[in-house]
Amino acid sequence: MMNRRQLLGAGAAGAALVSSQAWGQTMNRGLPEAAVMDSAATVVTPRPTSGPDYTPVVTLNGWTLPHRMNNGVKEFHLVAEPVERELADGMIAHLWGYNGQSTGPTIEAVEGDRVRIFVTNRLPEHTTVHWHGMILPSGMDGVGGLSHPGIPPGKTYVYEFDLIKSGTFMYHPHADEMVQMAMGMMGMFVVHPKDPSFMPVDRDFLIMLNAFDIDPGTYVPRVMTMADFNLWTWNSRIFPDIDPLVVNQGDKVRVRVGNLTMTNHPIHMHGYDFKVTCTDGGWVPESAQWPEVSIDIPVGAMRAYEFVADHLGDWAIHCHKSHHTMNAMGHDVPTFIGVNKTQLTKKIRAFQPEYMPMGTAGMADMGVMEMPLPDNTIPMMTGWGPHGPIEMGGMFSVVKVREGIDADDYEDPGWYENPPGEQAYEWTGELPEFSRVDDARTRLTDKPRSRG
Repeated sequence: MMNRRQLLGAGAAGAALVSSQAWGQTMNRGLPEAAVMDSAATVVTPRPTSGPDYTPVVTLNGWTLPHRMNNGVKEFHLVAEPVERELADGMIAHLWGYNGQSTGPTIEAVEGDRVRIFVTNRLPEHTTVHWHGMILPSGMDGVGGLSHPGIPPGKTYVYEFDLIKSGTFMYHPHADEMVQMAMGMMGMFVVHPKDPSFMPVDRDFLIMLNAFDIDPGTYVPRVMTMADFNLWTWNSRIFPDIDPLVVNQGDKVRVRVGNLTMTNHPIHMHGYDFKVTCTDGGWVPESAQWPEVSIDIPVGAMRAYEFVADHLGDWAIHCHKSHHTMNAMGHDVPTFIGVNKTQLTKKIRAFQPEYMPMGTAGMADMGVMEMPLPDNTIPMMTGWGPHGPIEMGGMFSVVKVREGIDADDYEDPGWYENPPGEQAYEWTGELPEFSRVDDARTRLTDKPRSRG
């Protein structure tokens, strides 16, 4: 699924570099190949065959950037360029990203490594790369005009530094940041501990939270939007086209979530409680880890949590801001709950026979209705489960815990069949009496009678 090709043109051949020292170390060695991904499938990276052992991260609907070794230095090649990203089946966005995709490929390395990252700029304007949360020399920090000059179109700069701490970090531009990040330029940088016995897990998933404002029928995000985004995505994908998190029963699982949107996201997972084990500031000592079922991811931050997959089933994982689990949200839609639209419908159908009245009893009917849509957009509610429409979209997926999943198997196992007696069902017998109140007074509960 990974295509490799050289993305070196005349502009990149005369590379402009961050410093004379970096130039001396890299000139005449050639650039590492720039790997390119043209699929939105989840690509599983094999375990390392040399150096410290670790469990590679699995980037949902994403991939890990390959590297080469050059005299003990890990070399990567990022290419900043316009890309097309399939946000969901039937919807393409014209974005800016890295190596053929937005979000960009995940970079993985090990604590103590020295990395050399070539950045080729194929955008129509200058750019930089900031290594968010990492400890490095100020001249490698990637703030245009402060750390170094912006990387001009057609040029290549190189960043080189030692990875002095492990954890989960992000990368994004600090040049025309409002435009370039709104266009999708972001990615994750994972540094594994050099001690394989420190914080080991069996499965390690990675999610980047991002958002776009793309009108139905259009392809390019509005870069001036500050609040009213209409597409909420994980790794630039929208449910039901976000891959599930496939887990073997008994696995110790880590989920790393980074947020480069303009709002916080309370990420909630069903069926489990978990412990928060890492922030972008570092690992949380075991004595300070705290239990949650939802963890708020602030703007510009990362949180990682861990759990043991004891409970079989299909478990929802989603942002708990209700509009963030919807697609193509309109912000001027009136509320028709309780409104009788019979006469209005007759009048509208005189001009538009296909008109369907909706919303008088809530919005769930949008999950089952199929109606014409503008080109290049998706329904507000979509996605089906084994028992009907899930009525979700946007930032939503499913953790699928099964028996007998091989260590390197992340294929969707299909829907879980609940055992007899473990699924809610319709009751047709006599109903017990129930109480109700019709005012807002505080009522005290009677103390339980002693049994004795």
